[in-house]
Amino acid sequence: MKRVLLGFIFFISVPVVAQEDALVYFADKENVAESLANPISILTQAAIDRKEMHGTPIDERDVPVTEDYIIQIEASGGIEVFAKSKWLNAVYVIGTQSNISNLLSLDFVTDIEYMDKSLNAPRPALEDAQDKFEFETSASRIIYDYGAATNQVEMLAVDFLHEEDFTGEGIPIAVMDSGFPNVFSNPAFSAAVTENRIIDTYDFVRNETGIDGNGSHGARTFSDIAGLLDGQFVGTAPQSTYYLYVTEDSRSGMESPVEEAYWLEALERADSLGVFVTNTSLGYQDFEDSRYDHSYEDLDGQTTIGARAANISFEKGMLSVTSAGNDGGGFTFVGTPGDAIGIYTVGAVDANENFASFSSIGPTVDGRIKPDGMAQGRDAAVVDENGNVTINNGTSFSSPIMAGAIASLWQSRPQTTNGQIMQLVREASSLFTNPTDEMGYGIPDFQEAYNALQALAIDEYLLRENFALYPNPFSTEVNFSFPENISKASVEIYNVLGEKILEKEISSVNNRIDTSAITSGVYIAKISSEGKSNSFKIVKQ
Repeated sequence: MKRVLLGFIFFISVPVVAQEDALVYFADKENVAESLANPISILTQAAIDRKEMHGTPIDERDVPVTEDYIIQIEASGGIEVFAKSKWLNAVYVIGTQSNISNLLSLDFVTDIEYMDKSLNAPRPALEDAQDKFEFETSASRIIYDYGAATNQVEMLAVDFLHEEDFTGEGIPIAVMDSGFPNVFSNPAFSAAVTENRIIDTYDFVRNETGIDGNGSHGARTFSDIAGLLDGQFVGTAPQSTYYLYVTEDSRSGMESPVEEAYWLEALERADSLGVFVTNTSLGYQDFEDSRYDHSYEDLDGQTTIGARAANISFEKGMLSVTSAGNDGGGFTFVGTPGDAIGIYTVGAVDANENFASFSSIGPTVDGRIKPDGMAQGRDAAVVDENGNVTINNGTSFSSPIMAGAIASLWQSRPQTTNGQIMQLVREASSLFTNPTDEMGYGIPDFQEAYNALQALAIDEYLLRENFALYPNPFSTEVNFSFPENISKASVEIYNVLGEKILEKEISSVNNRIDTSAITSGVYIAKISSEGKSNSFKIVKQ
């Protein structure tokens, strides 16, 4: 990640009057009710299917920005629109402060947010965001010769997933980066190309489908997910489908916050096409114009454009993975979007699982654990834009290694939600019970995560198919959960002598039994209905 990549400007002429960057927010959207009633008009069927499977709502944020508003903005004079966001219902513009401020006279413009924070009026403090991470057989086998990628794959036990035939198939991955030169001729991606598994490409900087961009960074990060040169190199999700997006304007050596807006657009496109996992080997903290820099206080997981975008992408059902950054010897802390609440942030270790000193660390300013996990980023194997296996350093490479691993895990049970997958990966990590600022929750073991995911599937199946009882031990009452399609049942409680001491009819609505009259001891509870019954050993305290 960074310093080679994370410092760019966009090419515009420099006028006498200073130019400002800003988000311009709109009051409403057209055709909202019609679009939501007919979601195929705004989303692909793949996106609708994914949202239905995970219970993700389709709402007004999925409706595109009103194009007539953009036309009026551009016609107002002295304003150039660089990006648009349906999730924020806003456009990213560049112009003089006077011209941008004049946009408030348009009846559909509700607010302006300058990238130079000193120009913004004080805003109300953000409410604490809800932490959404409080949760909790394949017929054939694939044997890969991982070559140079062996260590980084086996470190996470991704080879176990591959041996179980979970290689990312059916779990679409979007990669946002600076450019993907030669991707359609690179032998490492020949299988993906010939099997038509590169589904969509777009350069949001240049507004074109070509994705060569500038530099080879994207091609290299992509190889850690999709590369396949058997005997030389294998990525962590070599059988997935891929969506490749250029969001970084790397035509010069400096950064601009407009790149966060391009990234937001790419996330929105990925979501609308049904993508499950995204990888971002980019990050933002300091810019060419220091007025736009993100301070540590800004990196609270919900303030920057990048953090807001990441959080909405999580709400929309995707699992976004990003690099922590390479500022271990500079700014020190994880940049954005890695600070976001709804993103899985990856730091770097070496081949021996030791912390790489360049890797950015946590915690966030509001005290959350970051990074979330670690993968090999020092001496990471990659395939370059010419098809050569080589070695690179940076969290830019630990992130896609992790993203592909997550996609391969998710394939084993795609109906699992993004929040459950994220938490299972955390809980399967080496430092989960004792996280550190440098390593977060540590290095995940994807065999352990897989086993936990299958146990979760069994638990959910049992809850759908059987009665359950809680709490146990109990004191004054016992609650029962009902299997699907059963609404009434009979409960009988027996003592250790086999004598019935209580009998009661319950329902899925009135599902509690008062046990205050029962003395302390061990009992058997039997619940039955419509030929289905379960018995439980229970303890009254």
